[in-house]
Amino acid sequence: MTSKLDQLKAMTVIVADTGDMEAIRTFKPTDCTTNPSLVLKAADLPAYEGVIADAISWGKKQSGARDSVITAVADRLAVAFGTELARLVPGRVSTEVDADLSFDTKASVEKARAIIKAYDANGISRDKVLIKLASTWEGIRAAEILQKDGIDCNLTLLFSLAQAVAAAEANAFLISPFVGRILDWYVKNEGKTYTAEEDPGVLSVRKIYSYYKRHGHGTIVMGASFRNTGEIEALAGCDRLTIAPALLDQLSKDQSTLERKLEPKTAAQNGGDKIATDEARFRYLLNDDAMATEKLAEGIRAFAKDLGTLKSMVAKKLDA
Repeated sequence: MTSKLDQLKAMTVIVADTGDMEAIRTFKPTDCTTNPSLVLKAADLPAYEGVIADAISWGKKQSGARDSVITAVADRLAVAFGTELARLVPGRVSTEVDADLSFDTKASVEKARAIIKAYDANGISRDKVLIKLASTWEGIRAAEILQKDGIDCNLTLLFSLAQAVAAAEANAFLISPFVGRILDWYVKNEGKTYTAEEDPGVLSVRKIYSYYKRHGHGTIVMGASFRNTGEIEALAGCDRLTIAPALLDQLSKDQSTLERKLEPKTAAQNGGDKIATDEARFRYLLNDDAMATEKLAEGIRAFAKDLGTLKSMVAKKLDA
């Protein structure tokens, strides 16, 4: 019998939500992703000792303001980690623009171009990279500019249909609608438990997927942030799913039959009417959605905090 992971791979592109090279070799995903949180976790792995040492050695040779050197080393680390991962997967690596630039379109575009340039210097072409941006109005506008330059983008921290529609209209290559974090919010605020079919995060991704298929949007839907395999199975057939190693392992050991839940033609029948998302409407709809507003803000703060922790680690190693 074929494992559920192999069955899922036959209907959905699998992305590894990790920087662990051994996990990527084991589960053989098509794509993988990085962010400050994942870089911090991976920094403790022996496989990355040389990568970190090289970045710190380079940093110690740089002149200029200390904060600028620390930032440059952190950027170099993110790209170095991504370079190692890009050599392991046949598809793409998502690399994140700093969370503290989430409300600055111009700075986000500049950082994204610098990331692409750094990958190119490492021999990794832009068609192997996705630039990850928060799904704020400013982040979506940055993606729109970058897409016109031939730089593909992954809009993350996406919790609402309004964000998804704006991303599609900006011609973003891919969106990462979150599942588990939406469930967390509803469990905390509603005090209920949910089956996979009732899960608010699952229903959110299904709604976005159906809207895209109904209205002909080519932006890829990649479900993210899973709490259990039930959520993953409930989205079988989605364009892509990014999954942590522990859940990939559970799926690989399960030999039961996996039912396809999402199919483009069927989903298109349930996509709903077209939604207008100019800036004023986008901001109103996002503000009107307490869950999406809170989780977007929380996510930006968390990524910014992890970036700060990464920079603190860099600073200590530069001083050693």
